[in-house]
Amino acid sequence: MNFKKTWTKQYGKSEIMTQSNSSCKLVEVDMLRLKDGEKKSYREEGKEYGVLILCGNCSVNGVGFSFEKIGRRKSVFDGPATCVYIPRNTPFTITAVGEAEICISKSPAFSDHEPKLISPDDVIIKDMGKPGWQRQAHFILDERTGADILYIGEAYVKGGQWASYPPHKHDDDNMPTEAATEEIYYYEFKRPEGFGIQKVYTLEGDIDETYTVKTGDWVEIPRGYHPFHSAPGYDSYYLWIMAGKDRGFYMTTDPNHLWLNK
Repeated sequence: MNFKKTWTKQYGKSEIMTQSNSSCKLVEVDMLRLKDGEKKSYREEGKEYGVLILCGNCSVNGVGFSFEKIGRRKSVFDGPATCVYIPRNTPFTITAVGEAEICISKSPAFSDHEPKLISPDDVIIKDMGKPGWQRQAHFILDERTGADILYIGEAYVKGGQWASYPPHKHDDDNMPTEAATEEIYYYEFKRPEGFGIQKVYTLEGDIDETYTVKTGDWVEIPRGYHPFHSAPGYDSYYLWIMAGKDRGFYMTTDPNHLWLNK
């Protein structure tokens, strides 16, 4: 099996994860790189959307809402993100204002919610971990936004540090301890030659994958533990997109490494 995919940052729309090419079945992803004035429209029924602006500016418009010229950052390392939540059965159009890079995540939805603009000022920032596995987590489309299954944030990891560590998983429906939640990661590095290591594994051993990841790479995490390491000297960023009926950080630690939490 291969859980890794790559976005080449070509202009236009790139379908990164679909129902036919992904091990994850609750979330699909498109990546947009748009030139000034270029438009992309969506009208898929029965799906909710998270429109996260990686860099640049755009407008997002639909019936009953208009978010004009949103987005503040020049790169993913330039502060918190801007995001728009679009509920099911709501056609919308994205128009680039200057050049923009945008992640479109979409998931099955069964309830009606309101469109919502999540500005950088709305992002909750938390410093997490201990020396050796410290990172800064940004909570973006979280419990504060009405949604069915999408839950989105970002993380920043200094070179030489681990994240998603000690290794944790969220694939068993055992609430309130653990939720059955799929996840995918998208990576960028401050330096173009930067890289990291992503593992995905289960205790049963049916999944045991290790990937070298660079800017533009994605890794699917349909289940299992998934620690990430940013190579020394290379600060990194990853976008995390979770999808499951119990939205939040409900997870358990690999019992072999549980002592690290003490």
